Amino acid sequence: MPTSYLTREGYEKLQQELEHLRTQKRREIAERLQEAMEDGELIENAEYEDAKNEQAFVEGRIKELELLLANARVIDESNHEHESVQVGCRVTIREGDLEPETYFIVGPAEADPRLGRISHESPIGKALINHKVGDTVKVEAPGGAYTVEILKVC
Repeated sequence: MPTSYLTREGYEKLQQELEHLRTQKRREIAERLQEAMEDGELIENAEYEDAKNEQAFVEGRIKELELLLANARVIDESNHEHESVQVGCRVTIREGDLEPETYFIVGPAEADPRLGRISHESPIGKALINHKVGDTVKVEAPGGAYTVEILKVC
């Protein structure tokens, strides 16, 4: 699996989620399964099926988080001096005459465009990586290509 880029906050949040799933959530599902088995015939027991499905989902998420965290590289956010756009930096761009927008470049696990956090694997993230202030960058997006100017990298 390729390297997963995470902020310190994101890494800790995923570790907490993993711990919650391994301990509390597994215990809750085991209790639900036990109660469902005590209710009688398992073949027609909807509660038992729901609990088994949730168990499968939780175990899959645990494996996903374990793999993600094992391959994680924590982004050093303390280094605010960037010559070019890299994972872990903030970049301010402007498309045409529109208002400038600032984004924080993160790994896919933490991307949330509504909060200004874009993945380095997204179309705009890929386009911006390794470019510098003053560069004009063409972004190939699903809705069509557009051009942005990099105003600030920090």
